[in-house]
Amino acid sequence: MQPFALRPVICALFLLMVCAPALAKQQELPEVTEDGLHRVPDSRMAIVYAKPGADLSGYQSIQLLDAYVAFKKNWERDQRSSSADPLRLSSKDIEKIKSNLAQELHTVFKEVLEGGGYPVVEQAGDNVLLLRPAIINLDVNAPDTMSAGRSRTYTDSAGEMTLYVELYDSVTGDLIAKAMDRKADRSNDGFYTWTNSVTNRADADRILKGWANILLAALNEARQQPVEAGETTATE
Repeated sequence: MQPFALRPVICALFLLMVCAPALAKQQELPEVTEDGLHRVPDSRMAIVYAKPGADLSGYQSIQLLDAYVAFKKNWERDQRSSSADPLRLSSKDIEKIKSNLAQELHTVFKEVLEGGGYPVVEQAGDNVLLLRPAIINLDVNAPDTMSAGRSRTYTDSAGEMTLYVELYDSVTGDLIAKAMDRKADRSNDGFYTWTNSVTNRADADRILKGWANILLAALNEARQQPVEAGETTATE
C-alpha cells in the first residue's frame, strides 16, 4: 500500500480547504472529482463520492489502517502560546492526544464492525475492504493531560472533528469511495460541565461510534440490495 501512503493526508487537507465551506452549501460541490468519483447525494455523511457502479456487497472483512490526525489550523500554536495556563500543553502532550484519538478510532471501529459481522484483519486479501481514515480539523476545547495542579475547566462542548475516509479494494488498490463528515459534540445541551480526559474520551467515542455505524449500515445494505448499473451503495 506504499504507492498511496501519503494520499489521505494530502486529500484530507485539500478537501478541508476546498469542500469545507460547501458542507453548508451542498449545491456547490463538484459532481465528479479529478479521480473520477461521482458525488453521492442524500448520503448519511456530509460529502460522499464513489466510483460509478461501486458495490460493497462482496466484502466480508475490513483492513483498518491507522488514522492520521490533524488539529484545527492554529490550534497547536494557540495552546503552546497561552500565557494564562502555566501548565499549558507541551509538544509531547499534543502528540499524545493525536495518538490516543487514532487508537480510539481503531478500537471503536473494530468493535462496531466486528460486532456487525465484519472481522478486522491485518492483511490484504480477497473480499477485504481497506479502510484508510483521517481525523482532521480536530478542535478540543479543554484538553486535559491529567497533570498535577491543573485546574478544572467547564465547557458546554468537548469540541469538534471531521472524519475523512477512503475505501479501497485491498488487493488491487482501486479507490472505491471517499467521504468527509464534520461532527461537533453537543452532549451537554447548553449546560456547562466539568471537562476532563474521561469526558473528552466519552464524547469522542460517541462521535466515532456514529461514523462506524454509518459504514456498517452501508455494508449491510449493499449485501441486501444488489447494485444495478449506474448505482452505488458506498457509504450512502
